[in-house]
Amino acid sequence: MQDFAFSTWVQETSFLGIPLWNLILAVTAAAATYVAIQMVLHVLTRRAENWAAQTPNATAKAVADVLAGTSRFLVLMVALLVGASLLQLPGRWENRLNQLWFVAVALQMGMWGMRAIGLGVHRYVDRHASAGMTQVSASATLLSWALRTLLWSVVLLAILSNVGVNITAFIASLGVGGIAVALAVQNILGDLFASLAIAVDKPFEVGDFIVVGDISGTVQVIGLKTTRIRSLQGEQVVMSNTELLKRTISNYRLLETRRIVFGFGVTFDATPEQAEAVPQVVRKIIEGLPQLRFDRAHLKAVGAHALEYEVVYIVQDPGYAVYMDMQQAINLAMLREFKALGVAFALPARTVHIASASTPAVGSQSGVAPGAPILPAVSTASSEQ
Repeated sequence: MQDFAFSTWVQETSFLGIPLWNLILAVTAAAATYVAIQMVLHVLTRRAENWAAQTPNATAKAVADVLAGTSRFLVLMVALLVGASLLQLPGRWENRLNQLWFVAVALQMGMWGMRAIGLGVHRYVDRHASAGMTQVSASATLLSWALRTLLWSVVLLAILSNVGVNITAFIASLGVGGIAVALAVQNILGDLFASLAIAVDKPFEVGDFIVVGDISGTVQVIGLKTTRIRSLQGEQVVMSNTELLKRTISNYRLLETRRIVFGFGVTFDATPEQAEAVPQVVRKIIEGLPQLRFDRAHLKAVGAHALEYEVVYIVQDPGYAVYMDMQQAINLAMLREFKALGVAFALPARTVHIASASTPAVGSQSGVAPGAPILPAVSTASSEQ
């Protein structure tokens, strides 16, 4: 009898115009929804963490970290909206509930996006940052700020559009304002994006030896706007990042070996046997030096002034000083060996022969007009010294 009376009381009692039984049902549904969402998030997070622990998968770890950033307040808001949807509310409140649903989901998506952007930027900095590369963290901060601004701009515009605000004029105003700002600071923005391109593409890093046009030196600082290079002469060269990327950059950091090609000539008085022995002598010299690998040596051509040879060898050490030391040793050894072989290096020379001539008599058959000056005949010939 008491149970029947309580049931009747619950059905007949109302609170703020809402039946008590309907209110109890809504609260129960909200509580159940909150608990269910938390359990699902816990299970998904644990499975993603176990997946990341079993296999070195960056995606699984990222999913676990993103899910861990779920807002409990927004989960509670969703649960309350589920319960409120069961209430007997006027028609205008149903529309408001739908808008609140969209706001809650959009905010949670934005928070997940913020978490993903932060994780991505942090992973990029850990992967690419090195000692002295200050532009990596600066460019990462710039990239993070730009991505987060874009994310929340999209979320805000979506929320405003859902609640009935006309965002067409607002988007047009943002476009015009953005174009005006971009035109005003286009040089600065160009250098900033160039810095970002350097950080991402990494054509060079701090400590690399590079050659850009007539500038060669070691990169000291890569900033947001400029790059500073310590030249071989000792001064610091400051170059705009935009202008730097417009040029061809030779980076010697990854240089492991040097391929050297050089040529020389010997005089024409060398016998065929001596000319044939020259490549073998050069090969013996190169193979006898450490850190060198012989490639080839040939009599390339019979030139206008000498027998022309071409030699190719590989320096196993990338150091420029090592290459110059080895080339000097080759040159000195060639001087000694060629002297012993009886072969001389050719130097281009020109011998001028001047023949004297007497003035012919007037009316002679020399073909010279009367009164014309008589010039000496000049002949040229080339001889090798």
